[in-house]
Amino acid sequence: MSFSTTRRSLLRGGSMLTASAFLSNYAAAFTADTPSSPPSPVRLGIASYTFRKFDQPHLIDFMKQLKTPYLNLKDTHLPMTPVDQIAPRAAEYRAAGLTLTAAGTIYFPKDEDEDIRAKFEYCKTAGISLIVGAPTHETLARVEKFAKLYNIRVGIHNHGPEDKQWPSPLDVLAAVKNMDPRMGCCIDVGHTMRSGTDVVAAIRKAGPRLFDIHMKDLADSTSKESQVAVGQGVMPVREIFQALIAMHYPGFVDLEYEIFPDDPLPGVLQSFAYMRGVLAGMGYKP
Repeated sequence: MSFSTTRRSLLRGGSMLTASAFLSNYAAAFTADTPSSPPSPVRLGIASYTFRKFDQPHLIDFMKQLKTPYLNLKDTHLPMTPVDQIAPRAAEYRAAGLTLTAAGTIYFPKDEDEDIRAKFEYCKTAGISLIVGAPTHETLARVEKFAKLYNIRVGIHNHGPEDKQWPSPLDVLAAVKNMDPRMGCCIDVGHTMRSGTDVVAAIRKAGPRLFDIHMKDLADSTSKESQVAVGQGVMPVREIFQALIAMHYPGFVDLEYEIFPDDPLPGVLQSFAYMRGVLAGMGYKP
C-alpha cells in the first residue's frame, strides 16, 4: 500500500466519510482555546505498534498529522540490530521533533544475563529510560537487577486472559510490590478490562508503580476481537483520565490501535479526536 493511498483513505468510502465528519464535529466543538483553560495534564502519545506495517518516514509523518511528539517505539521502527545504527536512528526521530518515551513491548524469555543485558543496552544506546516489558516470572529478578544497573524503569505490560504470566495489572503489582521502584506497570486498558479487572481501580492501585498506559477501546468488554476506535466502545475514558489527573500521573497515555494494520490512520485520528474532546470537556486545552 502506498503512503498516498493511506492518506487519501480518510475520505474514501462511507466509513471514512464518517471519520472525517467525526473529526470536523470534534474540531468545532472542542478545539477552540479559551484563555482560562489550563493545558491538559494527560499527555497523549502513540505506541508505534499501531503503525507496524509502515516504515520510519511514514511513522514520523503520521505523528505530525496527529500533532503529538510522544512515541513509544516498537523495535519494528527502531531495530535492535545492527547495534551501530541504534543511536543514529533514534536521533532521526528526535530531529523530527519526537520524544521517545518508551521502548517496547520488549520480551525477556531467557533467564540469561547476556540476553537481558543486550536489551537494556539497546535502550541505553537509544537514550530511552523506560522499557515496556514482558518478562516471565522466572526472569523477573534478573530483569530487576539490570533495571537497577542501567537505571532504566520497566513497566510490565499485561496481555489479558490468554497471558499465562501477566493477565492483569494486579498480577504485576503483586509480583513487584517489594521490588526496586524502577519495576512497575504498563497498564493496557483493553487487556485489563478483558481480564475482568476494573481499569480505573487498577490505575489507582498502581499509584507510583504506573509507568505507562496503553489505550484502546472495546465494543465487548470480554472480546479481544471487538476493538474499535476509542470512544466507540465501553472503555470509561473520562473516568480513566480523571483517575490519572487525581494521582498526578507523570507518564503518557499511548494509543495502541491494533486493528486495520494496513490502514490504521482513520481510526487513530478518530481516537485522538475523541480523547482530546474528553479532555476539552473536562476544561483542559488538549
